[in-house]
Amino acid sequence: MQHVKISKKELRNVAKLYESVMSSACNGLFFREGSAYGEEITAPALKEREKFWEIVKNELIERGWVTDVTFKENKITVKGSIESYKNDEPTCHRLRGIIRHIYETYRNEKLFVSEKKCESTGAKSCVFAIESID
Repeated sequence: MQHVKISKKELRNVAKLYESVMSSACNGLFFREGSAYGEEITAPALKEREKFWEIVKNELIERGWVTDVTFKENKITVKGSIESYKNDEPTCHRLRGIIRHIYETYRNEKLFVSEKKCESTGAKSCVFAIESID
């Protein structure tokens, strides 16, 4: 499989471009983009379900989305998100989409993912919450 490397600065410049045209409405677009990335990230893990979380973690780190990640049932803690930059609000919209896809694939149910803490706002790590959609 062929991959493209994009720097944090390039990713941020693309985000700035979209924000200049769409304002915060582009956050939903970034989220959906992340869901699409999530498909490829979970694909190898589906072949070895007993190692699902280990494989997904390694994929996220290897692809440069994070430097570390801890998965729990309804809480994900991330260090070194490539989407983080100094801001007043959480910025990891693509990563939120990736995480949603990962959990929906594993659980086979529709879920809601929110970013409760973000390195962008000064937190030591990004923290995401998983909630079932009733």
